[in-house]
Amino acid sequence: MANVTIYDVAGAAKVSLATVSRVMNNPDKVNPETRERVLRVIKELGYRPNAIARGLASRKTTTVGIMMADVSRAATAAILGGVIDIAKKYNYALKIFSMSDDEDIKDVMSTVVSEQVDGIIFMNDELDSNQMNTAITRIQDAGIPVVLCNAVYDQFKDVPLVAIDYEKATYDITKKLLEKGKKDIYLASTVHKYTSNFKKVLGYEKAMKEAGLEPLVFRTSGDVSINSLHFTEFVKNRHIDALIGVRDSIAISFMNIAIKQGFRVPEDISVIGLQNIKYAVLSRPNLTCIDTPGYDIGAVSMRLLTKIMNNDEVTETKVFLPYSVVERESA
Repeated sequence: MANVTIYDVAGAAKVSLATVSRVMNNPDKVNPETRERVLRVIKELGYRPNAIARGLASRKTTTVGIMMADVSRAATAAILGGVIDIAKKYNYALKIFSMSDDEDIKDVMSTVVSEQVDGIIFMNDELDSNQMNTAITRIQDAGIPVVLCNAVYDQFKDVPLVAIDYEKATYDITKKLLEKGKKDIYLASTVHKYTSNFKKVLGYEKAMKEAGLEPLVFRTSGDVSINSLHFTEFVKNRHIDALIGVRDSIAISFMNIAIKQGFRVPEDISVIGLQNIKYAVLSRPNLTCIDTPGYDIGAVSMRLLTKIMNNDEVTETKVFLPYSVVERESA
């Protein structure tokens, strides 16, 4: 093949430009199986990088892929804002890949790898363990650097992660309510499984059990048109001291229904959200929240990925950002 380029090699080997570069310049940084595949393609195609091609191949900051499920959630938009701002600073191009848990993960990941991205910010927290194993294995086999951004999967000890400690945050806020004398404290979570919500349930249950109380988890939908119907029935014939919503929108939806049914917030029922998105200050009363720093989670994830792609020294790969309680009128 005449005039073989690095693009030809990357395409034939089904890896990114950065991976071809690492095979040629830092082979020890590449998975052995991927390295052998790239070297085999280089030999088969007769690729001979000249000085200009080597300069092109050494680019480590070309395109970053964003793996996500639902861009419509306000918390997701905040995280994405942080990713975008850091990407702009380094002149990165971004490609967004939407994936849901009912798609064939192998097909999705084959598409992502074929796009030859140089790094991946993995924001999707809806996949089960098997699906996530498939996704991460495919990414690692292709030699693409990846950072889990607010997608808390415990099984990946060697994959960088940026989030907050959702279990501890929910434990802390539940303890505060217990210290205020609240006992019938409910946690409103989702029927659909998200890894962050799973952690929130764990923290809540731990605090309740330590207090000798039965955890009261109510599962509903993140869709207000659905959960408002659930909450209308939920508040009937129940004594509720407080409710913690895994999402601010869920907490506000409950608060609206409770007020409509004649309950006073916070006098009768304290209500707390676990995100602190923009809607928290638009509700009446304003929503007390755990402040999850979404923008910072995105920005730190992108900065961490930048270091990994550039082979810079990384001293901490599991980054849990600080959180705080924002006290407003609902609790």
